Amino acid sequence: MAEEDESLQWYSSRDRTIIPLDARFRYPKSLQRVLNSNRFTVAINRDFKAVVAGCANRETTWISKELQEIYWALYQTGWAYSFETWLGDELAGGILGIVIGGLFIGESMFYRIPDGSKVAMVKLVEQLRSHSFVLFDAQIMNPHLERFGAYRITDIEYQQLLKKALLRRCSLI
Repeated sequence: MAEEDESLQWYSSRDRTIIPLDARFRYPKSLQRVLNSNRFTVAINRDFKAVVAGCANRETTWISKELQEIYWALYQTGWAYSFETWLGDELAGGILGIVIGGLFIGESMFYRIPDGSKVAMVKLVEQLRSHSFVLFDAQIMNPHLERFGAYRITDIEYQQLLKKALLRRCSLI
C-alpha cells in the first residue's frame, strides 16, 4: 500500500476477510430487483486501466501512481484482472483483483453509478463459483463486505485454504 508520501509499504493481516463462495454468500434483497432488471452488463478486462483509476480515485487512496503501474504490469502478464459492470457504454463500477491458482485476491472496488459495484460483486462470485475457485480473499472487513456475508478467519485457517487454492488451476475468463 502507498503511504501519504507515496512510498510503498507491505502490509499483512493476521485476521483475513473472506467473501464466501458457498451458500453463506448473500446480498441485500433490494439488489435482486437490480439484478433481475439486467440493466448492467458485466465484462472482464474491457477497460482495466479505468477500473484501476476508479479504485484510486478517492480523497485518500493507497493506490499511488507507482502501484497503478505495478497493477498494469501484473495485468499484462496475466495476473491482475478487472471485473466490470457497464451501463451501456459507461463504466458503472468494478473490482480490481489478482488471480493465483484458485485464489482471487480482491484489491479494491469502486462505483460510478449506484449499484455498479454491488452487481459486480454478485456477478464476480458467480464467475468464481463457475470456474471452481477455492478462495475469494477480501483482505480487510468493512460494513459493505459484511452485507455480502464476508467473514473473518484466522491466519491458520487462511493458510489452509490458501494451500488448497494454490493447487487449483483456475481462470477468471
